[in-house]
Amino acid sequence: MSYVDWIFALHLLTAATLVGGFVMSWIVVVALRTADAPDATLSLNRVATVGAVIIVVGLLGTISLGIWTATLRPELRPWHGWAIAAIVLWAIAAAAVLRSFLEYAKPAAKARELIAAGLTGPSEELTALNRTATGLLLRGIASTAVVLIVIDMIYKPGA
Repeated sequence: MSYVDWIFALHLLTAATLVGGFVMSWIVVVALRTADAPDATLSLNRVATVGAVIIVVGLLGTISLGIWTATLRPELRPWHGWAIAAIVLWAIAAAAVLRSFLEYAKPAAKARELIAAGLTGPSEELTALNRTATGLLLRGIASTAVVLIVIDMIYKPGA
């Protein structure tokens, strides 16, 4: 394998990491919708933190290694239409998922606040925070953008 092949392989590995991180995050988002107690919320938040790190590693790896691959391979260029589309979709996915991380940090903060106050039972306010519509919408936008990137990378329209 050549140097360029290794960079491309690492790009694909980080893309798989990104998709895996999103799958993991969706599992947590769905599970969080049923959590109504502070301890359950914090337990899921620990798993969500791992997923967030995986997503960030995937985001950084895909964009950097993807642009690197496009500059190294003579048939690919970062200014091709499909590459620009992927970069724009990547920016949308990154912005949406990072904003969703902030939305899903609110229930964890509330859970810590409740535990500090000695309230460990179910909380309607915590349940409402766990079911954040904004966080769900942002995660959906980010996931849709990632799926569109995968489609764009497979078919490379206009190439």
